[in-house]
Amino acid sequence: MASSAGAGQEALPPVNLKPLLTKLWPTDTEVTPDEIADAISHFFTNQVTEAQTASLLMALHFTKLDFKADVLERCAYVMRKAAAPIPVQELQSVIQARGRKEGTYKGGLCDIVGTGGDSHDTFNVSTTSSILASSLLLVSKHGNKASTSKSGSADMVNCMKPRPPIISAVKPDTLVKVYSNTNYSFLFAPVFHTGMRYVAPIRKQLPWRTIFNNLGPLANPVEDVLEARVIGVGRRDLGPAFAEALRVAGCKKALIVCGEEELDEISCAGNSLCWMLKEKSPGGETEVEHFKVHPNDFGISTHALKDVSSGKEPEENAEILARILQNQLPLDDPVVEFVLINTAALLVASGICEADTSDMGFGDDGNVIKERGPGGQRWKEGVRRAKWAITSGEAWRQWQAFVEVTNEIGN
Repeated sequence: MASSAGAGQEALPPVNLKPLLTKLWPTDTEVTPDEIADAISHFFTNQVTEAQTASLLMALHFTKLDFKADVLERCAYVMRKAAAPIPVQELQSVIQARGRKEGTYKGGLCDIVGTGGDSHDTFNVSTTSSILASSLLLVSKHGNKASTSKSGSADMVNCMKPRPPIISAVKPDTLVKVYSNTNYSFLFAPVFHTGMRYVAPIRKQLPWRTIFNNLGPLANPVEDVLEARVIGVGRRDLGPAFAEALRVAGCKKALIVCGEEELDEISCAGNSLCWMLKEKSPGGETEVEHFKVHPNDFGISTHALKDVSSGKEPEENAEILARILQNQLPLDDPVVEFVLINTAALLVASGICEADTSDMGFGDDGNVIKERGPGGQRWKEGVRRAKWAITSGEAWRQWQAFVEVTNEIGN
């Protein structure tokens, strides 16, 4: 692996990780997060052999160093630094022009994403929720093809009918055009994290999750203009680590969630653990609050996970997504309600649910649900707005605009 280079590029000198690997096992020598992050930074420039890349990924897995907040924060930083550069100023200008401020939402970009690898193989909830949320928020959905499930987010959107978007057309130099035409964008990870092409084949050969399962949700390429996010983690012991990693990185608005079944979404079957990042006061320190939510807190019934398991191919999941967006499924369908509570979570995290009136053309300003639940948040108001995204047709309109603009760019 370390000997080849990209087209027209001179190969960089190989980097030997043997000294670091020797320190990692047995674990009686202290290794700093910066040492690990520095080693991983060389993955993206193709300077590490396949054997040593796999060895480091395995060592981090078995020592559980890939669960430590400081390691995650530093490694996510080098991963973002290695990504294709984003035109931040131009992007900020279009966000300022098009982002609709409401409540404590400032109109910035938002993301909802999961670590995957939770073995539950549920429907593509976060992707569907991201599209529903784009009816009210500017959304940058960071996603990829499946690595452990049958249907990854990119696999599903590529199967959408009547025609799919061209997700590879969304690149740093086209982001401004995309957001000039729609609230929604899907950021296909390989287009932005080009150095991951050296790591992907090695990950596929390993039977365990690797640190990259955890870094993906922390490495949205538009981090510099990301206002709020929901991250689902497939193991509860990752919750505090993710919250702390985001806090240290300067994140002000985030909700980390884990279903009690070790599900990387808010569970429709029972309780979910939450870690919420919010500012103590405007411009002040960020604190992390831990609490639990239940579907009842959203005004939603519980549904067994087997009732929302996809176990389906991307084509079938795309058909379900299209039916949800076109309001062709009952709002109390188990899959729809699963999507509604996760969409509500992103709407709550953004701060938009803090508005005491709705000026979004709902025609129902008096119906804002001000009731507060766990964490002092308006979960039921989030669901009300998520339902509106479907019934008004606004989520479908934003999706169609995304399909249109990406096909225009791609063709």
